[in-house]
Amino acid sequence: MTRPSRRTFLTGTASLFGAAILPRAVFAETGLPVLRASTSTAQLAPDGYPATPVWSYDTGDAGTVPGPEIRVTAGERVQYRLVNDLPQPTAVHWHGIRIENAMDGAAPLTQAPVPPGEGFDYDFVTPDPGTYWYHSHNRSTEQVARGLAGPLIVEDREPWLGEPGAATREVTLVLDDWLLEADATIVEDRWDDLHAAAHGGRMGNTVTVNGKAYPNLEIRPGERVRLRLINTATARIMPLVLQGLAPHLIALDGHPVQPRAIETVLLGPAQRADVVIDAPTDPDAQTALLLDPGNGELVEIASFAVAGDAFTKVHADVRALPAWGTLPAPDLTDPQRETLLMEGGAMRGMLETQYQGKVMDFRELSSNGMVWAFNGVANGMDAPMFRTSLGRTVHMEMTNRSMFPHAIHLHGHHFEVLARSGASNTSGDIRDTVMIGADETLEIAFVADNPGVWMLHCHMLSHQASGMMGWFEVA
Repeated sequence: MTRPSRRTFLTGTASLFGAAILPRAVFAETGLPVLRASTSTAQLAPDGYPATPVWSYDTGDAGTVPGPEIRVTAGERVQYRLVNDLPQPTAVHWHGIRIENAMDGAAPLTQAPVPPGEGFDYDFVTPDPGTYWYHSHNRSTEQVARGLAGPLIVEDREPWLGEPGAATREVTLVLDDWLLEADATIVEDRWDDLHAAAHGGRMGNTVTVNGKAYPNLEIRPGERVRLRLINTATARIMPLVLQGLAPHLIALDGHPVQPRAIETVLLGPAQRADVVIDAPTDPDAQTALLLDPGNGELVEIASFAVAGDAFTKVHADVRALPAWGTLPAPDLTDPQRETLLMEGGAMRGMLETQYQGKVMDFRELSSNGMVWAFNGVANGMDAPMFRTSLGRTVHMEMTNRSMFPHAIHLHGHHFEVLARSGASNTSGDIRDTVMIGADETLEIAFVADNPGVWMLHCHMLSHQASGMMGWFEVA
């Protein structure tokens, strides 16, 4: 394969490390360490361009994009006091973690947004190991696009790194997509762009990896590395190719899968994948992280420099991650059956939709800033989509009648993907966010074992803001 030119696409990275011991000054009066949301700058574009004004998280030093990696072991607590130094209210959602409802951060459903100058205490147990992330969940179309996102890594209780067939080390790669002006500032006047919202969403022109342009990641010849890949973009779907690295998938959205060789990793917004790669022994071999932006030409967004002392150990078959052991299996003998119908957007629209208690045609709906609907309701936050009893299995059939794909995220739960457009899913993949293509029907099932009120929405965040949002209740 010909090595693609970097100049056709802006991109980026930097290695992330575990959370450091915090100095006394960053502890709030409550005794919790501070996670501060504030304005900052970041060198998103390649060297030679100006730094970009961003909104960022920090835990003691200057704010970073992405936010600092928070790392714990399964069963441990995450404890932070969010301090809001932004000009807007905000909240933090801990994406994919099956935590208690009051800590979910889904403003305004589970908590009020935190006003500027105030704080909110997050304190929860992480039951399941895996790759997760945290991000703003208030005005998230804007706030996430300005940089309010970071990785949350929950390590396995049992040892995996260093075991036979496992990796020797791991690297977290946070992928993002930015809409930048020629001077590297963020485009400011299109947060509520209804044209973009009615199509694929507010798409960027600059892809970064760990907040930097064209990272050069060092790997030793013959080394086996675990990559934790996180797509924090607000709209961009990222088909990824790990050129020359013999990738094997070992987890999706934090949940282990039986290791399998792959050619492409497809990450929709908010999705994650853990992939094991094997470095070639030849330092001159072509290795790269490539993105397919949809124009038929792969673009390099990170390179892998094969250098240093070679690993001489022969790798065994890729070792599976330890099973969670905490997720109940759905009972499909008599599940509660629910449907999710996705309608709207450009080129199809809707005949009529309910919004704020009034039935509207598509023209009137769009004049109110709404262009999408779930089950005939746009932005249906007044009443739950459904209610279910604690411990009940829910079987949901999700149908996309629009011309665009959607990344549907259920808060508080992981679900099994049963079938796609009538074809059974034999891999048994477990997810918290699933991609549904145009005119596809997807069947999922989950045990409603987490009490509370939980959001269900599209993670193309401008789709969410313009109608694709609802909630369900477990009691």
